[in-house]
Amino acid sequence: MSLGLSNSPMIRPKALMSLDDAYEICRQETAQWAKTFYLGTLLLPPSKRRAIWAIYVWCRRTDELMDSPEAMKRSTNELSDRLDEWESRTKAMFSGQIKDELDVVMTDTFQRFPQSIQPYLDMIEGQRMDLTKTRYETFEELELYCYRVAGTVGLMTQTVMGIDPAYTTAPWSEAPDPSEAAVALGIANQLTNILRDVGEDRGRGRIYLPQEDLKRFNYPESDLMAGVVNNKWKNLMAFQLHRAREWFSKSEAGVRWLSRDARWPVWTSLRLYRGILNAIERLDYDVFNNRAYVNRWTKLAEIPLSYLISQTR
Repeated sequence: MSLGLSNSPMIRPKALMSLDDAYEICRQETAQWAKTFYLGTLLLPPSKRRAIWAIYVWCRRTDELMDSPEAMKRSTNELSDRLDEWESRTKAMFSGQIKDELDVVMTDTFQRFPQSIQPYLDMIEGQRMDLTKTRYETFEELELYCYRVAGTVGLMTQTVMGIDPAYTTAPWSEAPDPSEAAVALGIANQLTNILRDVGEDRGRGRIYLPQEDLKRFNYPESDLMAGVVNNKWKNLMAFQLHRAREWFSKSEAGVRWLSRDARWPVWTSLRLYRGILNAIERLDYDVFNNRAYVNRWTKLAEIPLSYLISQTR
């Protein structure tokens, strides 16, 4: 069921900072923690970029419930209670109740770009999966996790980005479901995160690479935990990178149908994030001892190139 704020009364306590100041906090946090993503948002019109910053911070707050240093010290029951509390607060936020500055900017975002609560609840459910699930037997299991923790972001931001009016008159064979493309980009990004962060995740006792793939390439879990980089590992990672690139390709079909002012930033973000996969290859797949990232000069070169692509596809 879609729950919006367009007809909901705003319940706002006193002594909160101004809306502009609250958005500035979101901008700063996005710039600090998501540098590649932030660069793409700067290419959006002001109202859209502020909405994206607000959604990013909400998602980061949700992720921190499970993955912050402070969360690591808490028991499973305590973490579960925190997620339940966050879910209740999210439902209250969608009904117009405001407790802090994040609620202020999220309420403003929902009023400008009405959307469903379901992707937000699905993301919280994805965090619940991390409470008890540290291994994924098949890719189908991992895909569900990726949808919940990242594919949902595509749905959250879909109304902010907007759809080109030409989409409604396009032949059915040419117009893909924009929601599917948005989810595909989120899944592609999450698969990229998983491949970049294999070393970090093993320190938390989590292995997101499907167990069926480890078996397929005869690479034992003990080697992964030890950080062994051999031909089996490289072949396994090459397979994973190919899969992630396929999800990026699925998402490309929907970018051309976005509103004109959103195509350039989305193409930029897509190409920059996919560039992390290239960086992993340049490291010869050693993500245990190195962190893959897109360097500054590549980022600067991608901005005009992405603009040209946004005008021709």
